[in-house]
Amino acid sequence: MFDGRWRDAVDRSTGPVGAALHRRGITADVLTATGLISATATAALVASGHLHIAIILLIATGLHDLFDGPVAKAAGTASVRGAFFDSVTDRVADALLMGGVSWYLIDRHEGHLALLPFAVLGVTALVSYERAKAESLGLSAKGGLMERAERMILLGIAFLDSAFVVPVLWTMLVLISITAVARFVKVWNEASGKDVAVHRRVVAWREGRVESRWRTWREGAAVPGGVVNQRTGVPVGRWRARRQDALSSRSGRTLRARRRAARPHAHSSGGSSGTRLRSRANDGPGGAPGRSRPSRGPRS
Repeated sequence: MFDGRWRDAVDRSTGPVGAALHRRGITADVLTATGLISATATAALVASGHLHIAIILLIATGLHDLFDGPVAKAAGTASVRGAFFDSVTDRVADALLMGGVSWYLIDRHEGHLALLPFAVLGVTALVSYERAKAESLGLSAKGGLMERAERMILLGIAFLDSAFVVPVLWTMLVLISITAVARFVKVWNEASGKDVAVHRRVVAWREGRVESRWRTWREGAAVPGGVVNQRTGVPVGRWRARRQDALSSRSGRTLRARRRAARPHAHSSGGSSGTRLRSRANDGPGGAPGRSRPSRGPRS
């Protein structure tokens, strides 16, 4: 989990320390080898029951494993050989630590619980193998709940008190098993092409290429055929279409009501104006009644 989420932050913070160690002549191989020695001493202290002192050496083991990579990068000696050496020493250190815990449980007469550290070691080896095999096939199997950093932290918590050892071991067994299953599923999906499809969908969603279901329903799927905005000509949603129809019908009813109210007034005003026009036609100039002019015969 730490390796997948906070690797960049850890590299930025450990980079200056690695450069300082390199300037003092410390190499990455020296740190890896001394880390294995520290893990051996930690296992011996745990087996003898000195749990609190073992915490100090366990922290030293973790620091050696943390700074060997930055030292190699600062020296420019990062190589496949160094990565292989570091991976092998990590597996040996895990076996030594779990062996020391099992010896401790045997001394306390815990019975079959002495096999619990070996179960934890077995699923730990499975997690490491899944990553190694996936990377050899060109796939990625990093991440998970319980990587090596998390295992070291929980193991340090177990050494705080003898009553914490067995519960922490059960917790480690469950979480490491979940990590193994999660890595298997991840590699399986990536190998079958499902992971690529999911990644493309996520990228498309982040770039805004795929609209949300609500927006699609509101703007696309919920648009009745042929319903457009009367002013802009753009298709409108169902709710807007209903509102537009309601407004149109309401304005139409209002206009028809106004026309019906104006019709009697128009007829009355039209009749009076027609009467006035006919009376003016019969009147002469100045409003005097006109006389009918006799018709003249044809001129000779």
